[in-house]
Amino acid sequence: MHASKHPSPDQHKPRFTLPVRVYYEDTDAAGVVYYPNYLKFCERARTEWLRETGFGQKALAAEQHIVFVVRTVQAEYLQAAVLDDQLEVVTSIERLGQASLVFAQKIVRDSRVIFEALITIACISLESRKAAPIPPAVRAQFATLV
Repeated sequence: MHASKHPSPDQHKPRFTLPVRVYYEDTDAAGVVYYPNYLKFCERARTEWLRETGFGQKALAAEQHIVFVVRTVQAEYLQAAVLDDQLEVVTSIERLGQASLVFAQKIVRDSRVIFEALITIACISLESRKAAPIPPAVRAQFATLV
C-alpha cells in the first residue's frame, strides 16, 4: 500500500491519498461497490493519515485516553465503482475545532470524482465517553494540515 501527502491542485491545503482496489467482497448482487463500503474506504484513509502523522488510533487510546468517532456524514454517490476498479481516496481536513474535525473526502477513479463526503469526527474521552478537547500535540499537528 502506497500513500502520499501532497498539495491538491484544486485546493491549496495538504491532502492524503490512499489507493484502493475494488475486490469481489466489496461488491453487491448487482456487481457494484455496496454503498457502505465507500465509507469503509474513507475510514481506512483517515486511519492511515493519522498513522502517518504519528498518531495511530491504538496509541491515542492507550497514551492519550481518547478515540475519534464519526459524528455526522454527508455523502453524495456520483458514480458506481465496480470489481477491479483502482480508486484513490483523497482526504483533507476541512475544519478543525476544539473537540472535532471535519474531513473532506472524495473517491476518484480515472481522475473523476465518483463519491464525495464531509465527515465530522469527534474526539471522545475513553473515561467519560463524552466529547473531549483534542490533545494539544495532536491538535498542533492537525493545524498544519488545515
